[in-house]
Amino acid sequence: MQSDPFDPGAELNRFAAGTPSGTGAVVTFSGVVRDLPGGGLAAMEIEHYPGMTERAIAGMAEKARDRWDLTDALVIHRHGRLGPGEVIMMVATAAPHRADAFAAAEYLMDYLKSRAPFWKKEITADGSASWVAAKDADEDALTRWD
Repeated sequence: MQSDPFDPGAELNRFAAGTPSGTGAVVTFSGVVRDLPGGGLAAMEIEHYPGMTERAIAGMAEKARDRWDLTDALVIHRHGRLGPGEVIMMVATAAPHRADAFAAAEYLMDYLKSRAPFWKKEITADGSASWVAAKDADEDALTRWD
């Protein structure tokens, strides 16, 4: 967890350079704060409980390592106030083969979206704010990992 921006390309290069020689695939995904339909998002505020959130994310990454043949996994997630277009998170997985790297990355993204202890608030250009509600589609995505 961090409030400061990060460079996904630099993080990918650092991650890939540190993977063992048996790594044959590296998969990454970066999430970006998107504007509201029709525009008008001034910022998204992401709140978390320090310590608890980091432990939850580390646990998700450990479950991915146990489930798939990974050589490494990385999760970076920001908190605080972010504007549209800012990178909010990144997942990277490394494995001997691409199928495990892709599956583990999708797993981590689904669990970050639905189970990581974050609370997101959208703040519009007129100053109004509303909490982002959980989406049924995000919850449904988790069923494939049961």
